[in-house]
Amino acid sequence: MSMRGRGDEFYRNNGGACVDIAGAADTRLSAGYSTRTRDHTLYPYVTGTSVIALKYKAGVIMACDTGASYGSTLRYKSVERIKVVGKHSLIGASGEFSDFQEVLRYLDELTLFDHMCDDGNSLGPKEVHSYLTRVMYNRRNKFDPLWNSLVIGGVKKGPNGEEKYLGMVNMIGTHYEENHIATGFGNHLAVPILRAEWRVDMTFEEAVKLVEKCLLVLLYRDRSSINKFQIAKITAEGATIYAPYSLKTYWSFSAFENPSKDSIEDSMRRLCL
Repeated sequence: MSMRGRGDEFYRNNGGACVDIAGAADTRLSAGYSTRTRDHTLYPYVTGTSVIALKYKAGVIMACDTGASYGSTLRYKSVERIKVVGKHSLIGASGEFSDFQEVLRYLDELTLFDHMCDDGNSLGPKEVHSYLTRVMYNRRNKFDPLWNSLVIGGVKKGPNGEEKYLGMVNMIGTHYEENHIATGFGNHLAVPILRAEWRVDMTFEEAVKLVEKCLLVLLYRDRSSINKFQIAKITAEGATIYAPYSLKTYWSFSAFENPSKDSIEDSMRRLCL
């Protein structure tokens, strides 16, 4: 039977190349690209910005704002991006929020399976971090990445007593462990502050002040950040996620009030002082 006789539902002449488009809608190809009815996330749409986390004397503290942007629009103002995982861990996420929800679904299944083993042991933050590293790298190798940077922190009793853990993994599977971590713009703007002022013996109150300083810098510099923040901590006694709150801001700097008065170089020099 000729191509014309078989009909357009089976073949298409595209620039001289006949491409078979027969079959189910989720498997057929046309002109070299997929026409799958269910596709992976090609671009992040609803995204959250930086997550700040650091170790302190009693445990790990984590913080971020509660905003989520739809493209460049700050569409959602009460999105919680810090969650508890199992008994010993916290997770915070930057990037695509729907992909973070998928990660949380994976972790729910993991912790449920761990609980069903009933062997007297439970997953700690190091194991959760290792698992997420494999998940992110696996999805990256399938060219179907989860568009997130994930921060995992926690405290679990080990052979040497209470062991604090803080690590990060990004969308391509790059991962590391550190005493303080910031994702997104925080990796450029907050990490220098953390390097200068972080101490291993910080109290919770000192850690909160340092985190708030980083959050304010991000609020002033990052257009995707909002003045509504959430802080969480985890110690050997368990995890606590505090209610969102706002910080006092100051917008009367001359470069903010009249940005066109001076040159760009002068304005940036003033803002950096």
